[in-house]
Amino acid sequence: MQTLVFLVVLALAAGALWWVLQRNKRRELERKEAELAPVRQLAFEDVTALGVELQDLDLDLAGAPLDPGASSDYQRALDAYEAAKKAADTITAPEQVKHVTEILEDGRYAMACVRARVAGEPLPTRRPPCFFDPRHGLSVEDVPYAPPGGALRDVPACALDAERVKVGAEPDIRKVMVGSQRVPYWQGGRAYQPYAAGYFGGFSPMNFMFMGMMFGGGFDGLGDGIGAIGEGLGEGIGSIGDGIGGMFDGVGDMFDGFDF
Repeated sequence: MQTLVFLVVLALAAGALWWVLQRNKRRELERKEAELAPVRQLAFEDVTALGVELQDLDLDLAGAPLDPGASSDYQRALDAYEAAKKAADTITAPEQVKHVTEILEDGRYAMACVRARVAGEPLPTRRPPCFFDPRHGLSVEDVPYAPPGGALRDVPACALDAERVKVGAEPDIRKVMVGSQRVPYWQGGRAYQPYAAGYFGGFSPMNFMFMGMMFGGGFDGLGDGIGAIGEGLGEGIGSIGDGIGGMFDGVGDMFDGFDF
């Protein structure tokens, strides 16, 4: 009889473990989808913005002859737009947004090169996009900026935003929805890290500076992220333990009063 009770308890414990694991899996999938949806939308918006810029470039270049260099850069921009569209269509995780924004950054630089060649100017220095909104294109200088509650740092800015910051005005910041609020994209949470990394990660040593500034204030943000992972693992293990413990308690209650 004791063997039978042990097998029953073991089966109940295994069932509890399976149920907890499945519940946690569902919750994780729901969390990932909730994170992915706004980031995917952000990527589509950026791809659309590049398409609009290409249309504007077409109008500006109407009738203007393109030398081989300008033609090559123009084709590179068109290819970047098509590649970014395809990459955005296949996004299944926030991490994949990084590839989309890398392509968009390269396409915008190619467009800047086209304009420079047509105007007979030197090719632009390859600088990071505007920190306040990467859709603004190449930055032209670094300006000191402190987000609310953050430290003062030099950030790359387009000409218009650089001027705004210098005169004490609010720059034109890219904002995203977090719950029911619109916040700067660097306050959007970990799901937006790949979005920013695609635009800024290639400009070392800016990588760590930007990741720290945007997502937690320096390396403290990295510690917070590791802590959150630890807390999540702890909660999951605790849930499993609680479930198994509950099953054993229930079985014990069932057999109270029986003499084996």
